[in-house]
Amino acid sequence: MTSTVQAHAVQGERVALPVRIRDAAVASAMFAVPARAARAVIAYSGLEVAEPLPGRAICSLAFVRYADGDLGPYHEFAVAFLVRPPGADPAGPLGRLRGVGAFIHWLPVNQEFTLEAGRTIWGFPKEIADIPMDLAGRVKRCAVRFGGHTAIEVAVKPGVPMPGGTAAPKLDAYSCMDGVTRRTPWTLTPSDVRTRPGGAKVVLGDHPVAEELRGLGLDRARALSSSTVGHLRMVFDGAEEVRR
Repeated sequence: MTSTVQAHAVQGERVALPVRIRDAAVASAMFAVPARAARAVIAYSGLEVAEPLPGRAICSLAFVRYADGDLGPYHEFAVAFLVRPPGADPAGPLGRLRGVGAFIHWLPVNQEFTLEAGRTIWGFPKEIADIPMDLAGRVKRCAVRFGGHTAIEVAVKPGVPMPGGTAAPKLDAYSCMDGVTRRTPWTLTPSDVRTRPGGAKVVLGDHPVAEELRGLGLDRARALSSSTVGHLRMVFDGAEEVRR
């Protein structure tokens, strides 16, 4: 059931729901990967990957600079998979895509406050990492490092401007922590959006998640598309348990 708690205590501070992000910048890339391999990666969640084409799933890599929001400023990197909502009928092409959400498999951040908030309020799999990021240059770059060792590096080349209102304003974000799978309604308001086919370069290190991504072929795959969002506002509601 959806949490009825409207405020949470995080490190002695009150975090009220819904949580609002007033300004963030994002770069991301989407890849088609073998559905069987993706299914094995997220099997612990009990969710099923969406297959836009039979046998192919979608893996997204994204890095975000949060400049102004209820959780403070921080950097974040995300590995996510498109998934079908629990109980959805996969029959036919519309069934494979209707109501898809994003399952957040890995979510390193570089600040302790958002780490605790993300884990306790929504069950997001956040962990602390060093996440150097350059979103000011023509090519957007990010790395995730632990103890000086690089787990992953991503570079996203610039795309062409997109007209306003082309991005979906709402998405369900799914997470699984301590055996509990949750759904969090997520509203997005993007501006200064650019996109293009391909346009991303991925370099993988020796972190366990990097090994999973290598098993999906991301060390040699061409991105389906990549995009940047210059300014993004977001609203996160409370989480609903969908499986335990």
